[in-house]
Amino acid sequence: MSDQTPAQCHCGAVRFHAELVNGLNDVLRCNCSFCRMRGAVVATASGITVISGSDKLTEYRFNSRQAAHFFCSVCGIYTFHQRRSNPSLFGVNVACLEGVSPFDFSCVKVIDGINHPGEGGAGGVAGYLRYLAG
Repeated sequence: MSDQTPAQCHCGAVRFHAELVNGLNDVLRCNCSFCRMRGAVVATASGITVISGSDKLTEYRFNSRQAAHFFCSVCGIYTFHQRRSNPSLFGVNVACLEGVSPFDFSCVKVIDGINHPGEGGAGGVAGYLRYLAG
């Protein structure tokens, strides 16, 4: 993967480039109430450049309102979010990255967002999610 990894939502209305910090080597999920329902596998990016469709992005914030989650207002796909734990970093939905599927990863680390350090919790790793092809 290059420094500028191309990505888009399902319908293509939102197109962006993600500057992945460590490629696809550190993908993860989170078990907080929002991420648990969203279910996305994310990669870490140091920057996001929206190429087209910025007017189609919808922002959602909840609880502490520190993390900004972005969705395509046309197809509803979660594209990326600005992290609460480190606002200079982003989580990118790997399914939006060109040529990548969340099922490409046999084991995904799950971060303990239920016990987020920002709320006095210990954080850390809650477990691992495994995908076994049939």
